[in-house]
Order: sequence, then C-alpha cells, then structure tokens
Amino acid sequence: MSVEDDLDVFHMKVMAMLHDCTLKEISDLFLFETKKILKSESCYVAFIDPKNGDSVGISFSHLTESCQMYEKIGEARFKVLKDGSYGGLLGYSLDTGESLYVQDISSHPAAHGLPPGHEPVNQFLSVPVKCGNEILGQIVAGNPEKDYTQKHVEIADEIASIYAKVLKKLVYNEECDFIALKMKK
Repeated sequence: MSVEDDLDVFHMKVMAMLHDCTLKEISDLFLFETKKILKSESCYVAFIDPKNGDSVGISFSHLTESCQMYEKIGEARFKVLKDGSYGGLLGYSLDTGESLYVQDISSHPAAHGLPPGHEPVNQFLSVPVKCGNEILGQIVAGNPEKDYTQKHVEIADEIASIYAKVLKKLVYNEECDFIALKMKK
C-alpha cells in the first residue's frame, strides 16, 4: 500500500471515530500514525489553547524525565511569550506558519539547544496544523530511520490537515472548511 493509500485509510479511520473519542485518544492515534508513516522514533502532537494561546502538547514521545510528569497531568504546556511568539525550534512552525525539516538541528537559527536531560534529537520535522490561515496546533517528528526530505514534509502536512478537522471539532466546536493539500505524486 502507498503512503497516499495509508493516509486515505487513516483519514477515514479518524473521521469514523471522531464523534466517540476524546482529544487525547485521537491525538495518541496521530502520534502513533505519524511515527509509523514518517518512520520516526519520536513525535509531539499539540493544539493551541483558544483561551490563552498556549501550545499544549497532548500526545508526545517521552524524551525527558519531565515527560512522565506531563503525562500524569495530561499535557505539556508551552506558554506563548509576551511578544506572541513561542520561540525556539519547537515554536518555529507556530511562529512562522511554515513547515520545515532540519537535518542538522544546531545549524538552524531558531535552535537554542535541548533542555537538560532531553534525549538527543538528530533530525527534526515540524508542521503547523492550520485551517485556512489560522494555526490550530502543531505536529513534530524526530529521529527518522532515514534523512527527512521535502516529501516527508508533504506527508506531515497531509496528516496535519486531518488533525485540523479534529481540532476544529473537538477544541473549537466548529467545522474546518478547507481544500485538502493532495500530495504531489
């Protein structure tokens, strides 16, 4: 089965379970599927809190000791800064609205290092989850089996377009009206 077929099956599965699942349950599915489809060791799935603009990681790989604490409280919350940005490489796609992959993390101008005790991340891919021009969240992957390419970004953008529908429904209680990206063949 092709990646496009995998994404179609995943989209149908998500839409079928959307009415009977919690945001955590469906976000965990996005974490699992993103790691599988992108062949990545780690993943982070977040939404933007509509009340205060914080980035809230709801499903994530455990890369620090703090992740256990975040798991217990049900989220990893990254507060929006006073200037309205999130900062750093993790916040880059939220700040710019752009998808990216980085093969040498230390070379990216937004990178400022990993927190103490964080497992190494050798490559990084991040896409904003958007409905139109509105940024609703973010999906991040790291440590792929093979180097990330632009094709991986296109795949992640497709996954994010599906997650946008979920967030609009479960977080914003609205429908996301947009045209699917449709990957280049």
